[in-house]
Amino acid sequence: MSLPDALTSALEDESAVAEVDLGGDDTLAVTPTRTLIYRADGLLSDEAVEEYPHNAERLTLSEGRRKAKLTMEYGLDGTETLSLPSSRLDDALFPILAGVINAAGITDPGESVLKTFRFSEITLIITSRQVVKHIGSPVWTEDFDTYEYASITDVAFEEGSVATTVVLTHDGRQDRFKIPNDDARAVREAIVDAVCAFHEVDSIDELRKAVAEAADDDPDAPTDAAASADQLDFGEGIDPLGADPPAVETETETSSTADSTDDAAVGDETLAASLGQGGDVESTATGGETTTAGGNGSSTGVDSVADGQSTPADTTGTAGSTHDDTTGETTGSGGTDDPGSESAGQDDEAELAEAVATLAARIDRQEEQLAEQNELIETLIEELRRGR
Repeated sequence: MSLPDALTSALEDESAVAEVDLGGDDTLAVTPTRTLIYRADGLLSDEAVEEYPHNAERLTLSEGRRKAKLTMEYGLDGTETLSLPSSRLDDALFPILAGVINAAGITDPGESVLKTFRFSEITLIITSRQVVKHIGSPVWTEDFDTYEYASITDVAFEEGSVATTVVLTHDGRQDRFKIPNDDARAVREAIVDAVCAFHEVDSIDELRKAVAEAADDDPDAPTDAAASADQLDFGEGIDPLGADPPAVETETETSSTADSTDDAAVGDETLAASLGQGGDVESTATGGETTTAGGNGSSTGVDSVADGQSTPADTTGTAGSTHDDTTGETTGSGGTDDPGSESAGQDDEAELAEAVATLAARIDRQEEQLAEQNELIETLIEELRRGR
């Protein structure tokens, strides 16, 4: 894409690593440190170049039928809001988000941002070295988790009636989060392909085999199962409404709560240039990768030791069992919870979750209809101001 002279001049010594046509001769360009938007001449305005640095602490997105607004918050330095056509949002958000995590030091030099997925309560960024997960309605804040492929020993997917749970096994424990079933295949392929490429294997089964062989070669090294038996992962919070309840694990397994999402995925765009060094762009449409530069991130978890033995009891029928006053469950020595009770409870929760999700969808549609008139007025004012 040939850039307007005013935009080329504004780039100064930097190279545009991504370019997006916004329509009407307007153009968006992304550099390693900034996002620039060129606004062409209009009847009521002259051409101009808007600049948005990538060192934002928070990104919040507001989508309308025709226009989308991305607000970048800079702490004490205030906020900036850039307006984009809704039809071009996906193409623009991918390189902008890659630039923001680069500026935050999350990615390393030479690390490629392969895919981004944006749901209502979760943002996933798949790079060539790690999975970056952000939970919450904002697209991005400084509160995030990372899962480096070097420590991942298994990847699994548990499909539910509404959402699919992604299970990442790493450092002897499991971390779980939920994604909509409609987008599960795309997320699965992105994560599996990236993990397998990093470990130089063709499939997750081969990765498991390699991990098992490594454990056989070093019998003193703890296995994932053994490590999981000695700790409990209390997860990261309460599942959003509309999510399936997480599966109940046995005493030798570790589980953490999952987060559900219910919106469409974003991230089929290509960003093949180095955000750390600057470079050429292969494509600005869909598919491909972007190379970024940055630093580090970490995932968190809470572990505790669970170790108990059954004790004899009196003749009331509870011999050989212990009662957990915290959970209200009684298990025999080596026994498990009543599967019938668990199944009924999960069915009830699933039905309630689906009902709440349906109600939330109706409310969202009503709110959209109420906002439509105001949005049309704002769009008309903006087009009149810009002469289009």
